[in-house]
Amino acid sequence: MGKTKVGLLFGGRSGEHEVSIVSAKAIASALNQDSNATKYEVIPVYIDKQGTWHESDVSQKVLESGESLAQEADQRNLWQFPQHLNEIELFFPILHGPNGEDGTIQGLLTLMQIPYVGSSVLGSSVGMDKIAMKTAFAQAGIPQVKYLGVSRAQVWSSPCVFPKLCDDIEATLDYPCFVKPANLGSSVGITKVRSRSELESALDNAASFDRRIIVEEGVVAREVECAVLGNDHPKASVIGEISFASDFYDYETKYTSGLAELYIPAKLSDAVAEQIKEMALQAFAAVDAAGLARIDFFYVEATGEIFLNEINTLPGFTSTSMYPQLWKATGIEFPQLIDKLISLAQERHQESLNNKQ
Repeated sequence: MGKTKVGLLFGGRSGEHEVSIVSAKAIASALNQDSNATKYEVIPVYIDKQGTWHESDVSQKVLESGESLAQEADQRNLWQFPQHLNEIELFFPILHGPNGEDGTIQGLLTLMQIPYVGSSVLGSSVGMDKIAMKTAFAQAGIPQVKYLGVSRAQVWSSPCVFPKLCDDIEATLDYPCFVKPANLGSSVGITKVRSRSELESALDNAASFDRRIIVEEGVVAREVECAVLGNDHPKASVIGEISFASDFYDYETKYTSGLAELYIPAKLSDAVAEQIKEMALQAFAAVDAAGLARIDFFYVEATGEIFLNEINTLPGFTSTSMYPQLWKATGIEFPQLIDKLISLAQERHQESLNNKQ
């Protein structure tokens, strides 16, 4: 048997473009290690910030350099796919955030009838939209902090409507609270607010990023995370914890070396750790996720309460990211993890083919 040609899809039209490149470098390296080198051939496919898909030579240069391309958008080439896509037998999309993690690329790959790593359209789209996600979690009966969904139309409305919106938020949620765009990842556009004036400013800021906004009540809690791996019978990893000195886990803290510490495994009682694992598997099923996901929680140690924060269906995948680190601590090394994810993608694709027969 020849090697499986894996299309490593990275970059993309997202604020997490650069992070995607770093994740792709780590995955490419893992695909060229150990037994993976005899099983897989990596075919890089780079999507620039304007949405143009590039040929293998350009894609390889970006992958090796770690530097994104700076060029003008050419609308004529947006859907002129490079010829080497015809060789690809399976896609490993590592496009973080919008236009990659939200079901859009998953829909395209589904139409192409090529297996791909990760959740399908439903799991990706529900997992990306924080309002839809929390609605699914609430239906599943999973505890969450109090929240409200808000629209851009409400924020950018008449001078009579906006004050009433802020009144409703204050009547429902206590300060401090967090204002977040519903469909952006990596803490982009998130603001912690402690007063009416900060709330008004934060809503206006979030509305500039997304037409859907979520406002969540803040809690004093430890931030812990669990990785899930599998399809219909997923497994949960050990629990990890994030510690940081900043006001909250914002984009700068997340991606600047030394600003946050990861503790794996987290110092939790066995009972609490098992409860978090069980909730992680419930969350995975609630949005119909597949392949992989990282699920984030708030653990209020003073009361023993555990609140589900969010699911990330395509988490950061650098060699030091929480998801692969959690599985390493659970007993699966990075190259093995990549191999397992490809097997799960093939399994899921074969299942879909069987269902159509």
